[in-house]
Amino acid sequence: MTLEDMDPDNTNGSVLKMEPIAQPLEDETSKELPAKTKTSCCTGLKAFFAALAFIFFSKVFTGAIMKSSITQMERRFGISSSTVGFIDGGFETGNLLVISFVSYFGAKLHRPRIIALGCFIMSLGSILAAMPHFIMGRYKYETIYPASDNSTFGISPCSADQALKESKRIPGLGCEKEDSSYAWIAVYIGNILRGIGETPITPLGISYLDDFSKEEDTPMYIGGLHTIAMIGPIGGFLLGSLLARLYVDIGFVDLGTITITPADSRWVGAWWLGFLVAAVLNLTAAIPFCFLPKSLNKDGENPHSKTKTATVTMDGDQQQIQKSESQQGVDWAGKLKGFFKSLKRIFGNKMYFVLLCYSLLQFSSFIGYLTYNPKYMEQQYGQTASKSNFITGVAVLPVVSISIFLGGFIMKKYKLSIVSAAKMAFLSAFMAFLISLLYIVVGCENRTVAGLTVSYDGQPVARGTIPLSSACNANCTCATNQWDPVCGANGITYVSACFAGCKNTTGSQKDTVFHNCDCIEKADFATRNSSAVLGECPRSDGCTRKFIYFVAIKILSSFFYALGGTPLYMVMIRCVPQELKSLAIGINILIMRALGGIPAPVYFGAVIDLTCLKWASTGCGQQGACRLYDSTAYRYYFLSLIYGLRAPAFLLGLVFFLLVKKHFGGKGTPTPENGKKEDVPLNEEAKSNGNELVVRPSDGDKDSCI
Repeated sequence: MTLEDMDPDNTNGSVLKMEPIAQPLEDETSKELPAKTKTSCCTGLKAFFAALAFIFFSKVFTGAIMKSSITQMERRFGISSSTVGFIDGGFETGNLLVISFVSYFGAKLHRPRIIALGCFIMSLGSILAAMPHFIMGRYKYETIYPASDNSTFGISPCSADQALKESKRIPGLGCEKEDSSYAWIAVYIGNILRGIGETPITPLGISYLDDFSKEEDTPMYIGGLHTIAMIGPIGGFLLGSLLARLYVDIGFVDLGTITITPADSRWVGAWWLGFLVAAVLNLTAAIPFCFLPKSLNKDGENPHSKTKTATVTMDGDQQQIQKSESQQGVDWAGKLKGFFKSLKRIFGNKMYFVLLCYSLLQFSSFIGYLTYNPKYMEQQYGQTASKSNFITGVAVLPVVSISIFLGGFIMKKYKLSIVSAAKMAFLSAFMAFLISLLYIVVGCENRTVAGLTVSYDGQPVARGTIPLSSACNANCTCATNQWDPVCGANGITYVSACFAGCKNTTGSQKDTVFHNCDCIEKADFATRNSSAVLGECPRSDGCTRKFIYFVAIKILSSFFYALGGTPLYMVMIRCVPQELKSLAIGINILIMRALGGIPAPVYFGAVIDLTCLKWASTGCGQQGACRLYDSTAYRYYFLSLIYGLRAPAFLLGLVFFLLVKKHFGGKGTPTPENGKKEDVPLNEEAKSNGNELVVRPSDGDKDSCI
């Protein structure tokens, strides 16, 4: 029997199993026992799973560092939310460049070593993302009073020439363009490299596991991977929380001279340290994959049997197989033609295509929400960036991790069919959507900022209906492009002490107090204290309670969304032919990155920018980062965009479920595409599909190939 007799085109790319020549039992045992011991200890499926779990942790840790640094980078580089969203989309851009070819051709090469190469590239990208900190110089936030002054006693914020003095003191108000004004491009390129490096991990890693594991164990492996991976963002957000409390130039400046606090909209944390930690983790994760084999014994398979059946004793047949493999290695034109044929088959699969559209809408809303959720907590509830990251890392992500594992456990425990898995996935997602609608009613009102959200009398006003100045500060000639907020004794925030009409100043640095403020007296005639202190006024106690409700809703909705993650993933890889499994995963990631991951942060950021009330100024009068948002408009715009993406997705989900029911719902009746039955559990279905060559159990152990 020859290789051509079984598979003339050698489409499976697997080694033909031949009957061995009988040999003495003693010789076989003595020759094969050491090999078995070495494989099980060093290069088995468990070793690959452990290495893959660590790299899943590492890659999502780096992603969490990026998400937790969004606000910090926005302020450090003086850019808008849409621009920082563009930077964040660089990761998906890197994926887009190589995902299709890595998923298709990478499956035919040495998958562990390709994954190792990706880890090295991710490490390089993380280092590059941290570089702007070392080339931009020290961070200079806008302030009226220089940090070098030991005392500000006697300085009058309200004076005829104060505007001119302030313009000279505020960094960036003079037309002196900084050489590092486009340093954020380095972060963008680093994100692209991270995306390129991350590309082979999921499609090649998951397909490698699925190829060499038992069918009933695959959901547990995938659920375990994603559960362990959830530790990554927990660690990333917790580290981001710590770094957000540290000043960006820690170790290089005297922190005693810093007049702002982490609650200030000008504060920038040490975001760059997180990328250096991520670079070390990614580099470490690459090492094990350099030593893992190209293929493994099937989990549960007898390695003695595999060794015997994989051996061809006839010299002629051995040369014939080597020649065929050699021809395949150089026939790239044929591989490319086969690639496009595979693409046509993938997109011709109705179930896969509808599921792809559903996933795209859900993924777009998820990416936009995840990117700006810490910022939403900052602007809506007055939380610091540190606390927002801490809440995400401690309260939300552990629940998501447990839910993902629970989803995989339920599949294995109850041996869910494809129909049952699809039903579980969509019902849990819809329940989460209904719960998330409660976000609308737990929002806080706008901050009370005179001239922006309230009048100088303290009355709420419509946006843009009153001027920034008033009669109480008309003689002060304040600079309108400054932002150095003070909190008056009446509970109203003023853009600066000048706009508060303050006449005198005592104290220094963080302890500066402003006195005899005319606008504070005007707002509340009953008050005997017309002073103000640096910083914005804190939110009310009612807003603090609403934040607790927000966190509870967030935890509950996140639990239900994550519960259906593993079942939906398994349905996706089971509704396509086995030989297209790796490509299907790759195409799914490609579409999510290209049409969801890249544009979503940009248009979410653009919508958020529409709600800005006060922009900072950079060199030559250019627009910088936003200092104050309209909280009410922010909530309605942000949530409406999320709901607008998720609601239509459930219509597609219903269509997908009907297609699944049609193809897999007839008990005892084979379906036209793959001949499976609904009553066969999803995690015990045969991995073969379509026209793939199948080696049946009676013929020996099954081989799976990409």
